[in-house]
Amino acid sequence: VQLQASGGGLVQAGGSLRLSCAASRRTSSNNGMGWFRQAPGKEREFVASISWKGDTMKYADTVKGRFTISRDNAKNTVFLQMNSLKPEDTAVYYCAVGRRSYSSDRSDEYTYWGQGTQVTVSS
Repeated sequence: VQLQASGGGLVQAGGSLRLSCAASRRTSSNNGMGWFRQAPGKEREFVASISWKGDTMKYADTVKGRFTISRDNAKNTVFLQMNSLKPEDTAVYYCAVGRRSYSSDRSDEYTYWGQGTQVTVSS
């Protein structure tokens, strides 16, 4: 499975971006999906995840109330709507396909990873 993330870019603080991540095909099982990010000099961190059915979502405390994850299973695509962006949100954002159907904030529970899309928020 290949994942193609898009939608990143440069935005001013307070602005919005919508990331998309399209999978090349469905996996053999129904999988949760997630978004992680990595800022320069920092470790990769969890951002948001969503279950296969789309009925359970998890968010990092740092993005709760500002970011919304959603998915379209018919299109094998997951989205991340990011509002009220802050300079500290600047990072490369990665999407991933989980091993199981539930929503997980653990990176070791994801098998396939996208190439990442850069998000830069200026102050």
